[in-house]
Amino acid sequence: MEALKLILATALMSVALVPRAEACTSFLVSKGASADRSTMITYAADSHNLYGELYFTPGASHLEGELLDIHEWDTGKYLGQIPQAPKTYTVVGNMNEHQLAISETTFGGREELVNPEGKIDYGSLIYVTLQRARTAREAIRVMDELAQEHGYSSSGESFSIADPNEVWLMEMVGKGKDEKGAVWVARRLPEGFVAAHANHARIREFPLNDKRGTLYSKDVIDFARKKGWFDGADKDFSFSATYAPMDYGALRFCEARVWAFFNRIAPKNKIPIDYIKGDQSAEPMPLWIRPDKKLSPRDVMELMRDHFQGTELDMTKDIGAGPYELPYRWRPLTWEHEGKKYFNERATSTQQTGFSFVAQMRSFLPDPIGGVLWFGVDDTAATVYVPMYAGIREPPRSYAVGTADFESFSWDSAFWVFNFVSNYSYLRYKDMIGDVQKVQRQLEGGFLDRQDAIEKTAMEHYKRSPEGARAYLTAYSAEQASKTVARYRELGEFLLWKYLDGNVKDEKGKATHPGYPKHWYKRVVEEKGAHFEYTPLPGEKKEEH
Repeated sequence: MEALKLILATALMSVALVPRAEACTSFLVSKGASADRSTMITYAADSHNLYGELYFTPGASHLEGELLDIHEWDTGKYLGQIPQAPKTYTVVGNMNEHQLAISETTFGGREELVNPEGKIDYGSLIYVTLQRARTAREAIRVMDELAQEHGYSSSGESFSIADPNEVWLMEMVGKGKDEKGAVWVARRLPEGFVAAHANHARIREFPLNDKRGTLYSKDVIDFARKKGWFDGADKDFSFSATYAPMDYGALRFCEARVWAFFNRIAPKNKIPIDYIKGDQSAEPMPLWIRPDKKLSPRDVMELMRDHFQGTELDMTKDIGAGPYELPYRWRPLTWEHEGKKYFNERATSTQQTGFSFVAQMRSFLPDPIGGVLWFGVDDTAATVYVPMYAGIREPPRSYAVGTADFESFSWDSAFWVFNFVSNYSYLRYKDMIGDVQKVQRQLEGGFLDRQDAIEKTAMEHYKRSPEGARAYLTAYSAEQASKTVARYRELGEFLLWKYLDGNVKDEKGKATHPGYPKHWYKRVVEEKGAHFEYTPLPGEKKEEH
């Protein structure tokens, strides 16, 4: 219990009522849409105040009458106590020992539906449920029971919930300060389809008599009627339209990330961009879509690194990218000039990510081996997804709670080492990201190339002793984590050496002076050419300075 207290008290993340700039992204892949018949979900925990670490809570048996302290995940605020479960499961990050994984994005919704007296916030809901549920359907039931019994204190949330066989999207919002509990709806992805959510509720109308593929709270429609927000036929009820009315920010900052995901995995569908640009006549995007090809974990990792590249929203092409095509914009997300409001694009990959993952679950392998949390810290474009197996008995030290924190730098911390590399690369991004990706792909490629062999050996251990397999995988994940952090520290030192003082060293170590890209000089000339034009004096010889 003390371990859970530490997790819930110390983790900091974006709270529901802050601007959507501090927000998250999740992709969902059904078994039939994956290349190896795994299920997958992703998460980018984006916040300017989140220290990226791999949470770990060991399973345990508990005495009757034992209570669990609940602290709000965002702030550490004490919310109260709830009865502890008789038995809890081991949780590695956002995956438990039974290959159940849960992630989220905040959609906020109607502000009046937040209940500050609730004892369960969205973060606690995830991590407590992971300790108590074995399957996705069971997780949905547990989440509902926790919210109804103890009160839900957060604003609207979308949850990705997956086990080795099923993938669900669940959307939940509270009932306000006068009522305990929450209203919600959950949809199971059809086989062969994928989905995404990015800080806006995406479930609109849903079937009312499909227990195999749709679950919902008994009062999800009646509560809306009581509030005066809906008066149509039940079949026409839209969860999203009712509890999270759309605005331009939801389209441009949230649905745009879903569009980018769909656009990359199913280009044959040619989903128009008009909807996310605010065209009122445009058709909303579907809840899920069939990809043009089945996706591997490597494909999904790359999708987490999206900056709208190759589209009209490409963040490397507008003036905010600077001379070196930086696909990030410093906050705030919106600003005003001469009475008008403007904004920056908000892509899946962003600089303020604390941690992210690709969760891979496989029904054809024992749980300790079948579940892999491909885990990374910091910016998804520069991170390395390291395999953390569901069966490990402790987290790698450099990724663990207590290595460091958000207030103090440490070379022993994966979070700070990765931030050292990514933040330095922002200075000359177009050039440096190539060096970063070279190392990133070597490491990730090695993990993926060795995966079958590692798991074959783990299976041999498992047949003799399941605990032997867990020990083997614990050592393997720790070794890969240690090597990755050491390699990235070397990478950071190399970048400093190669790009010192705005120069670029060639393969022989000689400093070269490539200057700014031609397109940037052209822009300088267009904007202030007369000021910078070099005018030789009479008789002056041309010289280099």
